[in-house]
Amino acid sequence: MLRATSLARFKNVAVWGGGLMGGGIAQVTAQASIPVTVVEVSDDRCKLARKNIEGSLSRVAKKNFAGDDAKAKSFVNDTMSLITFTTDEALAASRAELIVEAIVENIEAKNVLWKKLDPLASKDCVFVSNTSSLSVDLQAAATSRADRFGGLHFFSPVPMMKLVEVVKGASTSEGTTNALVDFSKKIGKTPVVCTDTKGFIVNRLLIPYMLESCRLVERGVATVEDVDVAMKLGAGHPMGPFTLCDSVGIDVLKLIADAWAKAEPENPLFKPSKLIDEKVAAGKLGRKTGEGFYKYTK
Repeated sequence: MLRATSLARFKNVAVWGGGLMGGGIAQVTAQASIPVTVVEVSDDRCKLARKNIEGSLSRVAKKNFAGDDAKAKSFVNDTMSLITFTTDEALAASRAELIVEAIVENIEAKNVLWKKLDPLASKDCVFVSNTSSLSVDLQAAATSRADRFGGLHFFSPVPMMKLVEVVKGASTSEGTTNALVDFSKKIGKTPVVCTDTKGFIVNRLLIPYMLESCRLVERGVATVEDVDVAMKLGAGHPMGPFTLCDSVGIDVLKLIADAWAKAEPENPLFKPSKLIDEKVAAGKLGRKTGEGFYKYTK
């Protein structure tokens, strides 16, 4: 159980995975003057993570210190000095007070990692998953610290998006939840707290919304373009559901929706979309492939 005096901040954080999400989490943690270790599977992946974080920090510096190259350079160097890159899982786990998992969105892979890290980390270390759709409770069950296990669902791109969903599992202690809320605020995010449910808050509302948008088009009710315009101008959304699908990745939407449909086959909210299946089969996954519901040029 975390003591009240420990809630102010975690003094050493480790992030498993240095990709888009993990690298962003490490970046904002270091920007808050908290030492952080990025753990990757190879030296080459460590080098790539370093390069990507440096590039992201340089863009932040260019915006925040326009015209002052010395301050911009100092900002990047000072922040990078707080980030360590390693392949040594045992060393990183033994030093961490908070471990954030940001690996592939697969429950089996995550649980293999948690079972490996559980005996390597101190008994007081808090474990959190950055999952966007998988059960926190199922992951906590792979460890001996369900009271010190929760979710921190960041949104992409992490340095820009302000929201963090703090997810409470069935056994997550109040002290752990409070510590995660405090940590989220410390790194400049706005936390919202929810219990462990499919999709938490945002994706629980967003996934059915995007699937139903696809069904409207499948039924011939409206075109992709008209649905997007309707939701932008009629509901005040910054982008329509199909533009959002392309931004998130149509394959990601399918991965989540298929998993939910398998778990609750009778739930009409999770009914698979033929339009989504066709796009994924054609390799048209959205912005990342240059084409999804729309075409994109670099």
